[in-house]
Amino acid sequence: MAFVTTAEVCDANQELIRSGQLRALQPIFQIYGRRQIFSGPVVTVKVFEDNGLIRQFLEEKGNGRVLVVDGGGSQRCAILGGNPVVQAQNNGWAGIVVNGCIRDVDEINGCDIGVRALASHPIKASKKGLGEQRVPVNIAGARICDGEWVYADTDGILVSQIELSV
Repeated sequence: MAFVTTAEVCDANQELIRSGQLRALQPIFQIYGRRQIFSGPVVTVKVFEDNGLIRQFLEEKGNGRVLVVDGGGSQRCAILGGNPVVQAQNNGWAGIVVNGCIRDVDEINGCDIGVRALASHPIKASKKGLGEQRVPVNIAGARICDGEWVYADTDGILVSQIELSV
């Protein structure tokens, strides 16, 4: 989907929007990382103020996937930092969408990966590994399931039940 904007995807897929197969996330995310445009199949993680499961996933080969993290919208600590993002970049992840906070913003902004998060926060999360993986998550007004597709650019983030070709 090189150089096709999310706005163009919406314009070309009105029926998918009406049917709910294509959803736009509410515009609550800040843009981080050097890759402002990214897309890929979704892997979901649900955690709260703990980043153990996030780190586990990002240690795997990404193969162009997008990790969608429901951090419960917590703004009391960062559930993603620079080291895991560098690892994600090196392992071939296309992007990470975090319903929560990140830290090490300068380091993340130097990485060739797309990151969306609510805000930055200097306090780190716990590393107990608590949470759920590959479960439906509800963030920014949309339900997102493992295996769906994310399309992100500077206009916003779309979630589709199927891979789109425009």
